[in-house]
Amino acid sequence: MKIVVLNGSPDSRRFELDCYLAELEGLLETRGHVVKSFELRAMNIGHCTGCWGCWVKTPGECVIRDDSQKVCRAAINSDLLLFASPVIMGFTSAVLKKISDRLIPLLHPYFEIDRGEIHHRKRYERYPAVGLLLERATDTDEEDLELIRDIYARMALDFKSELKFTGLTGNPAEEAADALDRL
Repeated sequence: MKIVVLNGSPDSRRFELDCYLAELEGLLETRGHVVKSFELRAMNIGHCTGCWGCWVKTPGECVIRDDSQKVCRAAINSDLLLFASPVIMGFTSAVLKKISDRLIPLLHPYFEIDRGEIHHRKRYERYPAVGLLLERATDTDEEDLELIRDIYARMALDFKSELKFTGLTGNPAEEAADALDRL
């Protein structure tokens, strides 16, 4: 399976998530998966400006020229897109949210009704499954985790996919690798 990992840890001085991801990626590679990891904090990725240029000026590509194009290309060509982040103030990090917003060029600007709801049409034939890996903060509660899961499940639905994995870094990386193997 081709797996793209989006490391949303915003602070290089807090390396727990980085270490966990390095261990998980190593386990996945030894099991035959191809893993491509993006350390988002080290990349030049601007905020989405909501200009819709990705739909009308340069269909399928953001008009802002930065590293988001690399991420979009890798994401759409993967089997699993794993969003990883510490929980900060009840949600994922700002760097992970920023790239989440910048994935919108992967969808068409046109709408369709899907499961009784209005969603964007597919731009591509196939989209990756979505995974979520969270590092709890000391004040993270179950409601925070449920809210984040729900939002990423909705994002997966917009991407014509499903949230297939949700894990916590408090559990051994071996457990996460086992769960990802079963996808």
